[in-house]
Amino acid sequence: MLNVGLTGSIAVGKSFVCGIFRELGAHVLDADLTAREVVEPGTAGLANIIEEFGSDVVQPGGTLDRKKLGAIVFADEEKRKRLNSIVHPLVIEKQNEWIRECEVNDPDGIAIIDAALMIESGGYERFDKLIVVWCEPDIQLARLMARNGISAEEAQKRIDSQMPQEEKKKFADLLIDTSRGIDDTRSQVVETFGRLRHLT
Repeated sequence: MLNVGLTGSIAVGKSFVCGIFRELGAHVLDADLTAREVVEPGTAGLANIIEEFGSDVVQPGGTLDRKKLGAIVFADEEKRKRLNSIVHPLVIEKQNEWIRECEVNDPDGIAIIDAALMIESGGYERFDKLIVVWCEPDIQLARLMARNGISAEEAQKRIDSQMPQEEKKKFADLLIDTSRGIDDTRSQVVETFGRLRHLT
C-alpha cells in the first residue's frame, strides 16, 4: 500500500482533485471530515475544545459552532495553535486506523489523505509521497470569495493565515496546478495517478 499525503492552501481545488483520484481507484480520506468526527457531541475532542474556548462555541443542540470558533481562531494565531493541538492528534489517530483498514482490503492500492495543514502540523512526514495542489494567487482569491460569499479583504485574511503556497510547494514530491481549469487539472491528476501506480 502506497500512503500519499495531499495538501494545498484554501480554495485551490483539493476536493476536485481528490474526486478524480477516487474515480481512478485510489482510496481517499478527507481530513476535514475526520476533523468533524473527532469533535462530534460526546467526544473527548469537543470536551477539550469547550474547556479551552468556553461553552459559547457550542450551538444549542450541542454541536460545535464552527463559524464562531472559526472567527476566534482565524483572528488569533495563538488560539489557532491551541485548537490544532487539540484536534490534530485525534485526527492523525483516526487516519492511521483508516490506512490500516485500506491496507487489509487492498494491499497494492494507493491511500491518499487530503489535509490542509499537513505540512504545518508535520503530519506529511509519515507519507511515502506528498502531493501539493496549488493555483495562481488571484484565482485562489476569486474562488474563495465566490465559494464562501466573503469580501476580498476577509478572503485575503484567511489565505494569509496559512503557510504561503510557494512555501508549501517546496515540500512536494508531486505538484498539481489547478489554475487552467477542469480539463487541464484532470489530465494532470491522471498523469500523477499513473506515476503513483508505478510505485506500488
